[in-house]
Amino acid sequence: MTDFSRILEPGRIGALDLPNRVIMAPMGTEMGTHEGLFTEREIAYYAERAAGGTGLVVTGISAVSQDFEQINPGLCRVDTDACVPGLTALAEAVHAVGGLISLQLTAGLGRNINVVDPERLPISASDNPHYADPGVLCRPLETAEIRLIVQRFGEAAARAAQAGIDALDIHGHTGYLIDQFMSPQWNRREDEYGGSTQNRCRFAVEIIQAVKQAAPGLPVSFRLSVDHRYPGGRRVAESQEIARILEAAGLDLMMADEGSYEAMDYVFPPYYLGDACMVPAARAMKDVLTIPVMAVGNLTPENAQAALEAGDADFVGIGRGLIADPQWAGKLAAGRREDIRPCIRCNQLCVGNAFFALPLGCAVNPQVGFERERALTPVDAPRRVAVVGGGPAGLEAARVAAARGHDVDLYEQADHLGGVLWPAATPEFKSELRTMIGWWERQLAALPVRVHLGTTITADSPELDGVDDVIVATGATPVVPASIPGIDAAHVVEVVDAHLDRARIGHSVAVAGGGLSGVDLALELAEDGHQVTVVEMADQIAPDLLIINKITLLRRLEAAGVRLLTEHRVVAVTPEGVRAEGPDGTVEIPADTVVTAFGVRAARGLADALEGRAKVHAVGDCVHPAKVAEAVNAGFEAAFAL
Repeated sequence: MTDFSRILEPGRIGALDLPNRVIMAPMGTEMGTHEGLFTEREIAYYAERAAGGTGLVVTGISAVSQDFEQINPGLCRVDTDACVPGLTALAEAVHAVGGLISLQLTAGLGRNINVVDPERLPISASDNPHYADPGVLCRPLETAEIRLIVQRFGEAAARAAQAGIDALDIHGHTGYLIDQFMSPQWNRREDEYGGSTQNRCRFAVEIIQAVKQAAPGLPVSFRLSVDHRYPGGRRVAESQEIARILEAAGLDLMMADEGSYEAMDYVFPPYYLGDACMVPAARAMKDVLTIPVMAVGNLTPENAQAALEAGDADFVGIGRGLIADPQWAGKLAAGRREDIRPCIRCNQLCVGNAFFALPLGCAVNPQVGFERERALTPVDAPRRVAVVGGGPAGLEAARVAAARGHDVDLYEQADHLGGVLWPAATPEFKSELRTMIGWWERQLAALPVRVHLGTTITADSPELDGVDDVIVATGATPVVPASIPGIDAAHVVEVVDAHLDRARIGHSVAVAGGGLSGVDLALELAEDGHQVTVVEMADQIAPDLLIINKITLLRRLEAAGVRLLTEHRVVAVTPEGVRAEGPDGTVEIPADTVVTAFGVRAARGLADALEGRAKVHAVGDCVHPAKVAEAVNAGFEAAFAL
C-alpha cells in the first residue's frame, strides 16, 4: 500500500499553517453574478472542497480593476466595497468547515481577453497583436495606468483581509497581463517597466509589495509559467531569474506550471500529456528558491507523493482532481485512496464550459456546481429500480439510485462492467478511464446493488416483473456501411474489437473513420510500432474534440508517424487495403488490417419495447451517442429524479 504521509504532512506558507500539502489550484468557475459577485452556488462549491480536507482552497481569478479592461460575465471582481459581503460569506463558509481560503487576484487578460470591446482597445505591455484577432493591436499601458493597477491590487488585498480571507494569489502565468510585462516577446517598453529582466518584473514586484503592505500577515503566492512551451516564448533559465526577483520582493509561495495561449494544452493538460507532466517546472523553481514551491499538472496521489518525496516540490496543486472528487485529501487521510473518484482529464465540462462562459461542470461528478441541490439524501419512498447496461450511464445511475435508498438491480450482458469505456481505456494515455470503471465497481460493491453480469434483458424478461422504474442504458451499436464493397472481409476489424484483440492487427493499418475512437486507436497502434493511416471524410479529424486536447493529439500523431487523409471517402475495402476517393482522385492505401470506425447509432430498441411495462428512463448513448460526460450526467440525473 502506498504511503501518502508526505502529502498529509502539515506545511507552512509565510505565517499560515496548513494541515497538509494539498492546495486546490486556482481555476475559474464562471459561477459569479453578471456583476462579478460571489454567489451562493460558487461559495458552496469552494466550501465542499474545503470540507473534503484540502489544505488550502484557492479561488479562480477576481479582477482588481475595471479601469482599462472589463471582466467577462461569470468571473468575479474585488474592485469595489460591494464585493466585501460575498467575500466575507465565502471566508465564513470555508472556515465553518475547518478550511482555509486564498483569493486569486488578476490584473487582467490583456492580449488574451476573450472579446475585443469596440469602444476601447485591449491593453498590454506593448502594442502586441490580440491573440484571437491578430489584426487588432493592443494599447500599451501608460506608466500612470500601471501604477493605478498596482494601487488597485492594494485596495483589493485590503478588502480581502477585511473579509477574513487567509491568503492571496497573484495571477501571473499563461501570458496574461502580468506575464506580458515579464516576457520579452510581449514587452518592448523603453521605460522603467521594460528592458532588463529586473525592469520587466517591476510591475509584478510592485504588485506583490502593494498586496503585502495592504494585507499584512497574509501570505502571497504567484503562479508562473516556467516554460511557455512555444518557439520564442520564455524558457526555464529566464523564469528562474524572474523567480529569484519575485522571492526578493517578499513572495511566500511559487506555483510552478507551464504553457501559454500559444501552447494551450499545457495550460489545461489533457490525458495525452500523461501523469505529472509539469513537475519538472516545479523542480526548476526548487533549484533556485528558498520559499516553498507548488507543483501542478495531472497529479495522482501516487505521483504527488513521489514529487514531494523527491524534493521536487513542497506542495501539490490539485485542480481538476478536486473538481472530480472534493474529498481527494480527506479520503487519503482516511486510508481510502481507492475511493477517490479519478479525473479522466477530458476537459469537457470544466475547461470546455469555461470556453463558452458556462458554469463549471464535470464529466464524472455531476454534483459540481450543485453541491447543495444534488446532495444524495435518502428518498421518502424507495422504489424497485432495474438498470439495464453497465456502461458509464448505467453505472452512475445504479450508484445514485442505491445511494438514495432505492432497491437496485444492474444487468449487463457482457462478463464485465464498463461498456465502451473498457476498450476505450486500453491506451496508456487513457488509463484513468479504466480506473474510473474500478471506482464504480467499488462504490456499487459497498451499496445494496445486485449486479448481474452476462445477463441480456429483453422486453419480456421476468427479471423486470414488479419493477417500478427501468433505467435503460444500452449504449450504441457500430455503424458499418454495408454498401462499401469488401467491408465484411476477414482482415476488417471493428474499432472496439481492435482494442480488445490486438492479435488480429497486422503491421500496416488503415483506420476508416477519423472520429475520436478512430484516431485514439491510431495513436495507440502507431506508438506501438504499427504503420497507420487514418481516412476521414470530413476536413479534419475528431471535429468535436476540444481544441486544447486536439493540440496534443495532433502533435503525438505526427510524432508517431500517423498519416492523416482528411476529405477522403472510403469507397472499397480491397485484399490489399483500402480504396478512397479524395480531392485529387482515387487513392489506394495498403493495409494488412482495416479498422472500421464509422461511428455509432443509438441502441434504442429495448427502451421503446419496454414502454407500458414499467416507467422507462432512457439515458446515455441509447438516446444520443455522445461522450462520457453526457452519459454520466444523464445517468445521475435520471436516478436522482426517482
